[in-house]
Amino acid sequence: MPARQMKMSNAGSDVARRFGAGERVAVMTTQPLDRILTYKAPEGGCVQGDYVEAPLGPRKVLGVVWGPGETGFDAAKLRAVNKVLDVAPMRGEMADFLTRVGDYTITPMNHMLRLATRAPGLMDPPSMRKVLRATGFRPNRLTDARAKVIAAMDDNPGAAFTQTELAGLADVSGSVVKGLVKLGALREEDAPRDMPYPFLDPLKPGKTLTEDQGVAARQLTDAVKSGRYGTTLLRGVTGSGKTEVYMEAVAACLRKGRQALVLLPEIALTSEFLKRVEERFGARPAEWHSGVTMTERRRCWRMIGEGEAQLVVGARSALFLPFRDLGLIIVDEEHDNSYKQEDGVLYSARDMAVLRASIVDAQVVLASATPSLETWANCEAGKYKRIELTSRYGPAVLPDMRAIDMRTEDLPSNSWISPTLKSAITARIAKGEQSLLFINRRGYAPVTICRACGHQVGCDHCDARMVEHRFQKRLVCHQCGETKPMPEVCPDCEVEGKMAPVGPGVERLAEEVTTSFPDARIAVLSSDLFGSARALKAEIERIAAGEADIIIGTQLVAKGHNFPHLTLVGVIDADLGLQGSDLRAAERSFQLIRQVAGRAGRSEARGTALLQTFQPEHPVIRAILSGDEEKFWRAEAGERHHAGVPPYGRLAGIVISSPDVQAAFDLGSDMARRDGPLRDIGAQVFGPAPAPIARVRGRHRVRLLIKAEKSAPIQAAIRKWLTQFPVKGDLRIQVDIDPQSFY
Repeated sequence: MPARQMKMSNAGSDVARRFGAGERVAVMTTQPLDRILTYKAPEGGCVQGDYVEAPLGPRKVLGVVWGPGETGFDAAKLRAVNKVLDVAPMRGEMADFLTRVGDYTITPMNHMLRLATRAPGLMDPPSMRKVLRATGFRPNRLTDARAKVIAAMDDNPGAAFTQTELAGLADVSGSVVKGLVKLGALREEDAPRDMPYPFLDPLKPGKTLTEDQGVAARQLTDAVKSGRYGTTLLRGVTGSGKTEVYMEAVAACLRKGRQALVLLPEIALTSEFLKRVEERFGARPAEWHSGVTMTERRRCWRMIGEGEAQLVVGARSALFLPFRDLGLIIVDEEHDNSYKQEDGVLYSARDMAVLRASIVDAQVVLASATPSLETWANCEAGKYKRIELTSRYGPAVLPDMRAIDMRTEDLPSNSWISPTLKSAITARIAKGEQSLLFINRRGYAPVTICRACGHQVGCDHCDARMVEHRFQKRLVCHQCGETKPMPEVCPDCEVEGKMAPVGPGVERLAEEVTTSFPDARIAVLSSDLFGSARALKAEIERIAAGEADIIIGTQLVAKGHNFPHLTLVGVIDADLGLQGSDLRAAERSFQLIRQVAGRAGRSEARGTALLQTFQPEHPVIRAILSGDEEKFWRAEAGERHHAGVPPYGRLAGIVISSPDVQAAFDLGSDMARRDGPLRDIGAQVFGPAPAPIARVRGRHRVRLLIKAEKSAPIQAAIRKWLTQFPVKGDLRIQVDIDPQSFY
């Protein structure tokens, strides 16, 4: 039976069907199959939702008992499930969630199950392991390497690590860790691999709230106490204390004995947030993101299913963890693009958080200073509640925002900091205050060009220019990650000494700052300049302590960091995101610049944000400067409504890829011609056309775009349409419902 047609029959309930040994059971596996497989139940039987190990050919694969198996054929031909795994069974509500996400995103159920079981070793039996804990003893003389290990343990009080994990966390060799065991600074002991998380005390008092914070917190906690579903936008200007407000909602959730999930858009934000959780509740929560060790991921997955993790802080995929009783989901910085998964299962974590909460009667809090237009529109339509925090916490006030008209600035070539901005930086240094220069480009220069023939150095595998990263002395493709040395000779005309960088990136800006302010202490924040989350955390803490005069950063600096000495923000190229065909270009520019500007003046001294622009009259620039956000949203909503695009219409992206460009275009043309199922619902098909980046990792990419009315049943129509085109050979079709990017 096709996987999509068979849904777990106990979905949405806690009553699971039991199967005796030898009974036929349907097992959904994580393997790339288009159907559910039928097996015999193992010795001792099983229940619907059990995670099992099942034989498939010569292999043992992970699966879930999905319901009764098929009949109508000889049971003697069936193989038996090997064993039921020692983990909490999948709840019906989780099966319902996976099925509905799969239906919405047009994703096969085996892919959905794989997304929901991304923890290593689930088929392994429970076991013990050797772990290391700090003893509190400090050797008199520590090498730099040993000091790094001690610092790593201090950063994780009470935690236990395997030798490999601790060596990796501290970025040292295993022999360094062994040496500290011999000295008595570390103690080795046996421990179960999967331990419950420390108790978080929801009765521990939080920080004293302002009057409007208190009102907001009471509204959220009342919603959590109701035990019903609801979604609330918590909109507050940067520095207004949104985190402290929704922490009260977390406390209310934990007091009810339910679990809570906080989604963050960046791993870099996790460390600082965990510290705040520990201060609020007396212990650290569970973590789930790519920076967590494999051992800890397995522990997290298992303990959540057993109800032994009260609070999880994680990236978007944490939404698919097997919560036992999820009562609250916080989506912090809900507008952030990183909540959209762009490969594998293409889903929006913000939207799927709302879906999951509706299934389990949980509350959702969408927190942002600059909400997405989709969220704003849902508030306007009455689907979501809205809570406003209009003033900053404590003595801080909102920054003064002004434009620098670059058309009137006398700026030398190969220079990007205007005299007006330089003067403002100089004044801040004289007062012992910090300045932040923001440019949304990683690396040294976005293009390397030959001044002899005009050749631009591109990636060998993608249709993308390679970005110079001078700190690494390499050219890097930001699409596939390919790197190559900086060429001395032009790859095209072979003339030597004519290769030159064009345009600024964050590294080139740092070079100019070093020349212009030779005595200043400079810090550069960019995601590709730090080998570990710990190194990035240390740099952020150094900046927050005032150990830098000028900070130069990419969009990493826009999210969640609190630099109390920072009073000036300079946006180097405020026009950068205003061009292009992306329907969300204006919205994203507005959000990003407002977020960056909000880093200034978060303490007593008032901040200033200066925007360098060649288009000071542009509506987005004017909206940013005026601070009239409602006016901006209404204007943007009006344009989208008139065009019939999200959130007032439906879009779906189709990407066809192949090593053979002609094969991809031929299939795209055939799909555009045979669009009957889409025309039946009033949808339009645009394309095929080369994708803006037409080749990635050696595969040519062709796009089609489907546009339909808001109420159109677009998924059903697309499924029917796609059945006409069986994909063969190296061709691939990827469907993106509600696309966020169009590259």
